[in-house]
Amino acid sequence: MANDNHLLSIPCYNGTMLKQDYYNEFFELGQQKMNFSFFELCLPDDDPVYTLKKVMEDLDFSGLLANCSDKGRTGFNPIMMYAVVTYANMRGVRAVDRIVELCERDLAFIWLTKGQKPKRDAFYEFKNKKLTADVLDELNYQFLHRLQKEGLITLKSLFIDGTKIEANANRYTFVWRGTLNYHLAGLLDTIDLLYEKYNVLIDENEYSIKYDIPHAHMFVIEGMDKVRDIIEKNRKRKLTKHKKLSNNTIIEIDNCSPLEILKLQKNLLQIAEQEQITFVYGKGKRKPEIQQLYEELEACGERLMGYKECFEIMGRDRNSYSKTDLEATFMRMKEDHMLNGQLKAAYNIQIAVENYFIVQAYVSNDRTDYNTLIPVLEKHKNAFGEILEEVTADSGYCSEKNLLYLKDHKITSYIKLQDHEKRKTRAYTENIGKYYNMKTQIFEDELYYVCHDGRELHHIRTEKKEQAGYTQTFEVYGCADCSGCEHKAKCLYKYDAEKDAEKNKVMKVNGQWEALKEESHANIQSEKGILNRQIRSIQTEGHFGDIKENDGFRRFNYR
Repeated sequence: MANDNHLLSIPCYNGTMLKQDYYNEFFELGQQKMNFSFFELCLPDDDPVYTLKKVMEDLDFSGLLANCSDKGRTGFNPIMMYAVVTYANMRGVRAVDRIVELCERDLAFIWLTKGQKPKRDAFYEFKNKKLTADVLDELNYQFLHRLQKEGLITLKSLFIDGTKIEANANRYTFVWRGTLNYHLAGLLDTIDLLYEKYNVLIDENEYSIKYDIPHAHMFVIEGMDKVRDIIEKNRKRKLTKHKKLSNNTIIEIDNCSPLEILKLQKNLLQIAEQEQITFVYGKGKRKPEIQQLYEELEACGERLMGYKECFEIMGRDRNSYSKTDLEATFMRMKEDHMLNGQLKAAYNIQIAVENYFIVQAYVSNDRTDYNTLIPVLEKHKNAFGEILEEVTADSGYCSEKNLLYLKDHKITSYIKLQDHEKRKTRAYTENIGKYYNMKTQIFEDELYYVCHDGRELHHIRTEKKEQAGYTQTFEVYGCADCSGCEHKAKCLYKYDAEKDAEKNKVMKVNGQWEALKEESHANIQSEKGILNRQIRSIQTEGHFGDIKENDGFRRFNYR
């Protein structure tokens, strides 16, 4: 909250301030003013605080001011608060208490605030309620448009990379999908027994006839059969000291409803009321059977509701989250001081750079980079229109979904393939079991492959695979008879002479995926592609090095 001296320094109208006065007060517009600030005379002429204020004069702060109310007591100038927060970040200062101290002791901060002393509550309110993500993006895009006019950037070429930054969450607050699946399977088994107990109770006492209460049927959750199968396999593998299988099956939680259990509880209460059965509580009192069943169902319903909430928080796109930062995902970080592969709650930070300027930034909780490229490009398109012409990124972004998106939007792809280095080896070109090393022929409009032994592999069927909302199409080719082939050991994957003696060659080919890869590979092999890859490694990774090492930003300060 601002002090009384601040109120006297700003024009007020019936206790409120017009938003235009924020501009006049901060940028000293509309009047000739003599400033005898001695602390300004002590600041170096090349201090970046002067550049910051000069750049801010050309920005439109209407979005920020729209979040400010004209009612009530006038607070600190939001434009001044934005300048202070921005300058603090330029100096590598993010802690609010440290910013408050600098506003009292540092000449540059005192010059920005004109001697006012905002406290921590003012900064927290400004950051949480006024300086929203949309406001930050709007101001950033205004600055980028100015850079475009100055000829420093074109916004037509992006160099993209990502890094993981630790979240502001406790380290051992993880919730795993596999653990939830394991405990949910046990809970459903318990509920199934209670359903049987419920049916026996109403049958033996003829409650179903007396009160017209139907039998209870256990609800079915899609995906639990696979979960139980993996649990049983892991029990056997534990006896043989083999590594456990991952149990991250995504189940359909829509049918996982505690309301079904609640219906049984209502029926039990109805029976107890009609039969004049009193529920008892306290030490030394024996509970009737119907009360015991009621309380067991209630406990299971609460657990089921808790598991359902956990699955809803986690969603379908990740397998973990932190209890103290629900949006953070546990990831394996590059910094592993204990050398034990410890997982930490973190975010995947993406930046798009052009000419050393960060044009776009995107925060994701996805552990990989596959699903982050399209959101970054969509954000760029929404801000600047269909202006993008080329994208350069490393192999972490190489997927059929991403390359197809670039092709559909007529954006040149300079994305490195995952097997880029492998393609340079002799083993890659001499692997006779791969379709790209086989000859292709066409007979009566049918494409088929010819293997190293001269045998034909014809089309068998078409298969589809859906993952992360994208469907891939594979054409399956196979040889009718591979008996007597001397190249079988090299051609078949993990060939076993005893088990695979009668096995024939079968392979899957994704024609669209292969064509997209070849196009991107040709681009990165060109002279421009080689130069773009060098620029990407220097500019994007240089930014992350500057952020982590020079600014010391390795962990988020807020949740």
